[in-house]
Amino acid sequence: MKLLVLGATGPTGRHFVDLAVRSGDSVTAFVRDPGALAELGGQVALAKGDAKSQRDVAAAAAGHDAIVSALGRSTSMQADELFTRASSALIGAAEETGVSRLVWLSSFGVGATYEVSSATQKLIYRTLLRALYADKAIADERIRSSGLDWTVVYPTRLTDGPAMGRFHAGDHLPMRGNPTISRADVAAFMHREVHGGTWIHRSPVITDPSLFVLLVGNREIYRDICHGELTFITALLESSITSRRPLV
Repeated sequence: MKLLVLGATGPTGRHFVDLAVRSGDSVTAFVRDPGALAELGGQVALAKGDAKSQRDVAAAAAGHDAIVSALGRSTSMQADELFTRASSALIGAAEETGVSRLVWLSSFGVGATYEVSSATQKLIYRTLLRALYADKAIADERIRSSGLDWTVVYPTRLTDGPAMGRFHAGDHLPMRGNPTISRADVAAFMHREVHGGTWIHRSPVITDPSLFVLLVGNREIYRDICHGELTFITALLESSITSRRPLV
């Protein structure tokens, strides 16, 4: 399968590229700096461009079977309409080139997923991440309103843990605490979806099933969940400010 990958140099995007290459896909990485993937040698094609430019994306997308976007920010506090502008460019480019399949990575807490997030998460989403998530919400709705065969993916809090090869996905997942999922497993879900098409025209929330909680009936589990709530702010600030770790 010929795949164009936006955000290929980010942590989740890089996991996706590596997995796609190992699976035998023909991958084109759409990047601002081709040198960032120089170590992949001839394993992937490199297309230099700006994700906010329809002309650049269209030039790279022509001849591909699907587009996968793992675009993210270098710091989570910035909001410059990256996602709004990139979604418009991507939709226009897809329509121009006839590439109808799109798997788009968003963030848990954006749009309708805000309603099923915890109280602590809601506080973060409407303060520190307010502008960024507003930008993402507009982008997500533009994609859902397009004529593409889209899937918008909402992972819970991302970690750098290893791929476990498992995830729980659903249109609506009521949760408690601060569930997580590794970037490697998010990439695996997106790769499976671009090939399988189970979630076309749907917006799945995905999380590690071992941390997924519908009902809490065990005090030890509940205590662990509360601890996760209390450490959520620290984890977010450390990842977004201290290490400047992208959200995706």
